[in-house]
Parts: sequence; structure tokens; C-alpha cells
Amino acid sequence: MRHKARGRPDALESAIETALDPGRFVSYKANFDFVRDLEQVEQQLRRLIPAEPGRAIALYETFLAGCHEKAEEIDDSSGSFGQFVDDLYRGWIAARQAAGADADQTVARLIEWMDDDPYGFASGLDKEVAKVLDRPGLAAFVRQARTHFDATATAKPAPGDSFRRNPDYQRRRWGAVLRTLHLARKDVEAYAGLAEETGLTAEDCHALATMLAARRKPREGLDWVERGIEIAKDARHGSVASHDLARLKRDLLTKLGRGDEALDAAWAEYCKHPSKYSYDDLMKYVAKADRAAWHDKAMEAAQGADLHSRMELLLETRETERLAELVRQTTDGALEQVSHYATEPAAKKLERAHPDVAARLWRAQGMRIVNAGKSKYYDAALSNFERAKRCYEKAGLAAEWEVTVSRVRAEHRRKTGFVAGFEDVVAGSGPSDKPSFLERAKTRWGGRQRGDSG
Repeated sequence: MRHKARGRPDALESAIETALDPGRFVSYKANFDFVRDLEQVEQQLRRLIPAEPGRAIALYETFLAGCHEKAEEIDDSSGSFGQFVDDLYRGWIAARQAAGADADQTVARLIEWMDDDPYGFASGLDKEVAKVLDRPGLAAFVRQARTHFDATATAKPAPGDSFRRNPDYQRRRWGAVLRTLHLARKDVEAYAGLAEETGLTAEDCHALATMLAARRKPREGLDWVERGIEIAKDARHGSVASHDLARLKRDLLTKLGRGDEALDAAWAEYCKHPSKYSYDDLMKYVAKADRAAWHDKAMEAAQGADLHSRMELLLETRETERLAELVRQTTDGALEQVSHYATEPAAKKLERAHPDVAARLWRAQGMRIVNAGKSKYYDAALSNFERAKRCYEKAGLAAEWEVTVSRVRAEHRRKTGFVAGFEDVVAGSGPSDKPSFLERAKTRWGGRQRGDSG
């Protein structure tokens, strides 16, 4: 992996080899620091591109080769190493373009890497390189991708071929690559032609409408949106593009001066799925003078939403009183089924003005954890119970806290990893009364310093 320059090893090549640390296995926990060191070396390569693009090309290729060698010496469950390799591909392209290299040769090499990809580094590479290829590069990629796509029309499956070599798979693969490239070039005509040739999808309609909207052709874009919505309706399992199409339709209606229709569509969507997200979408189309009335209307319509969504909505819209009333009307069992992502912020919001309600939310979070037997979250459960106890006491509901204590003791007495801490909470010594890790560390550190000075 040594590159000679004027008889001496290239300093950056040495830095690459040092950073890759050949022979050492990189664990999942060490992955972040390992990749950060690689990124620092890559930044040096990137600074080299304007002045010495030829040297940068060779070094990027060396770095890519080294990463492929390193692939079996790293636990990349997080995917950060693979993402870093994407950066190298993009840097290599930037260096090739800065050097004025032949675009067809650049693309041919990229396709070779896409075809010979034992570690999946080039999976989705077309989407990454489309962001950095210049006009000649994109045109070359389209030509070569089209050649591969057309070849699948007459290809026949051979016995023993893997699914990746199957002509049907290859046709879908190169069709997807061409879609990515046409979208990057904003080539509506080419995209539409390919979509009609391979089978128009709701996702295609959204892509075409987006490109037309960017061309300031909202009416034509709306036609594609309507077509996509109809296709999505007929899809057996629905379409992931449905939500995006509905939102784009409202935006295009507004651009066409049909704001009332956009508002009606947003309201219909909100009524189907009341949430903080659909509420935000709705209010985009409401005139400032009408927002108060529409807000009240939205709050009434949200009463049929699931508990999690409704709690998040009331928090988002600062409807503290409505939120408190909702919790009061909800059983303990139902509250225990709601994720802490909704109950925790609600409890914090309600602690001061409605401690009785906050107590039930903190209690529900604690019960949810111990009921599930999630021992690694027992510390969080103890903190929840401690806050529940304080809120019950603040609200003058000590008897309600005693009911909770009795239930926990009866149902979870065998969970020894939890019970001791819970009894500390009951006795008034919860997690918040104990010094934190850093406080303990500072105390020990101060003791050693005093001992040394003595």
C-alpha cells in the first residue's frame, strides 16, 4: 500500500495506513473514535484536491483499497464506517473532476465498484455520486446506465445464477439508478419516459410533480400528483408516497391560488389522523385571523385520536388544562401503555400547576418499566416513583401514594434488583438524594489532594 513520490513514501499514504491500523480489530464501542481519525486524514486529502488533483486521486484509491482490506477487522453495526467510505467515493470523484479526467472512464470505474461490492460499501452509491458529479459526469452515467438497462431486455437467466445476476433484478436495479440520475438532472421528460416504460408508481408521480414545481409549473405538477394519488389508492398495501403526495398537493393548490381547497384537504387529513404533525400542516393553510377558531375546532376533532398522539398534540399546542383533564379521565392501566416519550414531557409540564395529574404520569412510567421487567431501566423507574411520591405529597394525596406502594410490593417483591431501591424511595431516600457519579469523583479527588498536601 506504499505510493512512492520522488523516492520517498508519501506522507499522506503513511497517515492513511496509520489511521487504518491494520491487524487491530475495531469493536463497536471503538468504532466512533476510529472513524473520526479516518475523517481527519480524509480532510487532508480533500485540501489537496485544488493544487494536486492527480496525487489526490491516487491517494483516494489507496484509501478505498485500505478500507476494503479493513472491512473484516471492524464491527460496523452503526454503519459509520460505511458512511465514511461514501465520503471517499465522493472525494475521489471531486479529485477526478478537478484533474479534468475523462467522465466516461470515471463512471465506468464507479460501475465496476458497484458490481464488485463484497461489503456493501457501494450499495446506493448512485444516490451519493449523483450529488457530486458535474454535468458531463451525470450525462456519462446516464449513457452507461441506459446501456446496462437496455441489455436486460434481451438477457436470459442462466442456470445457477444468483438473484443479483438475474435479468429481472438487474432491470429493476438499473431502472432505479436511471431514476436517481434523471431526478438529479431534473430531466422530467427522460424520467417520465422511463417510468412509463417500466411501470409508473406513486413515487414516480411525486418525483415528477416535484421537478415540475421547481420549474414553476404547478398546474402540470398537480396533474401528476392527482395521478399518483389514484395509483396509491390501488396499491395492495398502500404507498409510502401517499403522505408526501397529499402534502405536495396542498402546496401546489396554494400556489395556484386555490388556498380554500388546500385548507379543506389539510382538514380532511387532520380528521383522519389527528396529531401534532397533521396539526402543524393544517395551520399552515389557516389565515392568521382565523387561527383561534380553527384551533378550537382541531382540539374538538382530536378527541378520537389515540392517547399518545393526543397527549403530544396538547403539549405541542400548550393546552395544559385540556391535557390535565385528559389524564384525569384516563385509567391508570391505559396510562401505563403510553410511551414515556409522551408521558414524561407531560408530567414535567404539569408538575407545578397539577401535581395530582403529574403524580399519576410519573407513577405510570415507573409501573410500565417494572411490569415489563426491564431491569436495565430500573434506575429510571426508581426516579419516576420518587417524583410520583413528591407530586402526591404536594397534592395532599399521601393515601394514593400508599396504594401505589402496596401494589408494587405485592406484584414485584421478587424483583430483588428493584425492590431495595424502591424501599429507599418509600423511606424518603430516592436517587436524587444520592450524590452523582461526578460528585462522588470530585469528593474522592479532593480527598486525595488533601492527603497529598499533608
